[in-house]
Amino acid sequence: MKNTSHLLSTAAGVLIGAAVFGATPALSQMAVIDWSAIAVQQALKGLQNQANGILNNITSQLGLSGPLASLLGSNTYGDVTTLLREGFTQNANYSKAQVSAQRQIMDASNTAMARFERDKRNAQIRDEHVVNAAHCAHLDNGQTITVGAGQSWKVATAIQNVADERGESKKGTPSYYGASQAVEAINMLHYARYCSAEEAAAGLCSASQRENADQRASSLFGTGTYDGQDGVNAANDYVTHLIQPIVPTAQRGAQMTSLVGKEATARRRQYEARVSLARGVLNDVLAAQSPSVPLNAAQKQQMQNEGLTPVDTGSWLQALELDVHRRYSDVNWAAQLQSMPPAAVEREIANELAVTNYLLLQNYRMAIKSASVNATNLAAVAERDFQNKPAVELPTPNMANQ
Repeated sequence: MKNTSHLLSTAAGVLIGAAVFGATPALSQMAVIDWSAIAVQQALKGLQNQANGILNNITSQLGLSGPLASLLGSNTYGDVTTLLREGFTQNANYSKAQVSAQRQIMDASNTAMARFERDKRNAQIRDEHVVNAAHCAHLDNGQTITVGAGQSWKVATAIQNVADERGESKKGTPSYYGASQAVEAINMLHYARYCSAEEAAAGLCSASQRENADQRASSLFGTGTYDGQDGVNAANDYVTHLIQPIVPTAQRGAQMTSLVGKEATARRRQYEARVSLARGVLNDVLAAQSPSVPLNAAQKQQMQNEGLTPVDTGSWLQALELDVHRRYSDVNWAAQLQSMPPAAVEREIANELAVTNYLLLQNYRMAIKSASVNATNLAAVAERDFQNKPAVELPTPNMANQ
């Protein structure tokens, strides 16, 4: 670039000199030689030669063997334009590959996260539907309660059958043979099982460890399960003394066939029906607490936690109490409830509603019996009031007018 500027300056100077100093007109007699034009042509030729030298120099600089070529490298793999085009193309390809790789990475990441979220949800659903230990305990207790209810009904029915035959003075019972035999039988039973210290001092019997148990309410209402057969006997004997300790003597012969005897027989049936109802209600109370179903290890542990003596065989009432107390005061059940998933809590609520329905059913059954007793008492009061009213003379009916 510096040489080019110098060449242009020289040419400009030559032209200016020619214009200023070569203005003298040529003489006609002289040879026509335009020295100024020759000088200008020579200057332009020198200027052209110098420009060509500069161009050749530039060409050599830019040639394949020039310094620029040495900087750009050999043309073994192509010229600069080709190499640049291929380089830019390769960079574009790299960019496209990078974008594709990023897209594949994101797709793989999204797929992996979707699978992870799906597996996590599946695990949550699985955990919510896995049977909880509390549900197993509820099922075990429910089966025990159901079996216990059936067993207690059998016990109550068996006691009721024996008590009804005794109250009806059937053959083979003490009252069938007379009132004195009935009194003697009930006393001998007391002396044999429940002799008190005073009775032992009087020489009637030997003192018993269950002193007067046949006349104490604690024999009927215990901790939930009677103490074996002796406990059941004590409760039954208490009910016997409470309802009908002495059965009236059986009616025989003319006592049943005469006109007065027929009325007495009707009164006797009324008495026996009322006594049977009263006895039946208390027999249900007794049977509900009789040992009838085996208890599992969890129920025994719960009894121990409640401060009770664990028993191998429990009653229907005992199993029902344990199931109710488990949800009210058992620490283990409360801890499981805290860790239950929502679905398990809902199932536990459903179980509690089932227990509530069961209790309501039992209350309804007891309400029916209570209503029966109340109706019987109402009838007895009405009958007594009717008999206690002053007698009123009625006119003698005229049979002819009938």
